[in-house]
Amino acid sequence: MVTAPLSWIYGLAVAIRNKLFDWKILPSEEFDIPIVCVGNLTVGGTGKTPHTEYLVEHFCRHYRVAVLSRGYKRKTTGFIEATPQMSYRKIGDEPKQIKLKFPDIPVAVCEKRVEGIRRLRELHPEIDLILLDDAFQHRRVEPWVNVVLMDYNRPIVHDHLLPLGELRDNKKQLKRAHIVIVTKCPETIKPIDMRVRRKELDLYPYQRLYFSRFRQGALVPLFPEHDQPPPKPGAPVIAVAGIGNPKAFFDELKPRFNLLKTITYADHHAYRKSDLERLKIALDELPAGTVVVMTEKDAVKLSNRKKIPVALQKKFYFAPIEVDFLDHGEQGFIRQIDQYVQSNQKYSLLHPE
Repeated sequence: MVTAPLSWIYGLAVAIRNKLFDWKILPSEEFDIPIVCVGNLTVGGTGKTPHTEYLVEHFCRHYRVAVLSRGYKRKTTGFIEATPQMSYRKIGDEPKQIKLKFPDIPVAVCEKRVEGIRRLRELHPEIDLILLDDAFQHRRVEPWVNVVLMDYNRPIVHDHLLPLGELRDNKKQLKRAHIVIVTKCPETIKPIDMRVRRKELDLYPYQRLYFSRFRQGALVPLFPEHDQPPPKPGAPVIAVAGIGNPKAFFDELKPRFNLLKTITYADHHAYRKSDLERLKIALDELPAGTVVVMTEKDAVKLSNRKKIPVALQKKFYFAPIEVDFLDHGEQGFIRQIDQYVQSNQKYSLLHPE
């Protein structure tokens, strides 16, 4: 198998890089401002953006929050501060989604996180908390807290490094996490299932483990100016997803609607005219009243009404999602990070009073 030796070579390169940071040969920079990193060990699909939005929603009530992302798959380079009007091609689909949802907070993209943090603070000296979206492997910055996400359906203990598996970093690097969240848990999860995951991860005493799932809200029309009514429960739908792992999205739709067809694309897919034509053909072949339901990230990339026929616009809806912590974990999660931000002292999260 060709992937096995390639995975070994990739793992060797990753291990050397991590050791160079551990030995301080490659420098990591710390900042005198609370920085929380939300990341993972696998390739996409763990729910980083929804959990980042969850943190923004909580902390923007009491702190001056900013979000910094790499802006994956954007067509630009360097530091760019987002505006709601910017195209996702300029800043990336996930930063665009966050900016649309929280237009009053600074959201910026920069592949060099150290430069991005400095530029954000120059432009917004009032900032007192920065959230780094997807920066666990970007070790040029030393965050005060690392929050690492793991998909319940893809436990890292059973996975392998790229390209043999979906791990982009060694499992041992989980030791750098202060908080681990097992995401996309099924609604039917039982306490024994949580204990199994907890035992598999075998975390250190200084680490905290939480479990979360996504809860879909009421469908929202992508083009509300057409004043179309929301689909009723059981209505026929086509589900479209260009995200890392769409299974949870489809599973949430199935009990609510008559899911006639699913269309999947690669993560961060850029929609083209041919994709719209494919949707039109699918709708023509299905019963009248069938609508298209997509993820929030896909909605961001299909919001250019000039390129979409009005007849299709009236069929497009997206399903907003919210993070729901299980086993009453929300209070502990928020309390830990809240205490850390308030005290403004490194590692206070790990040694609460």
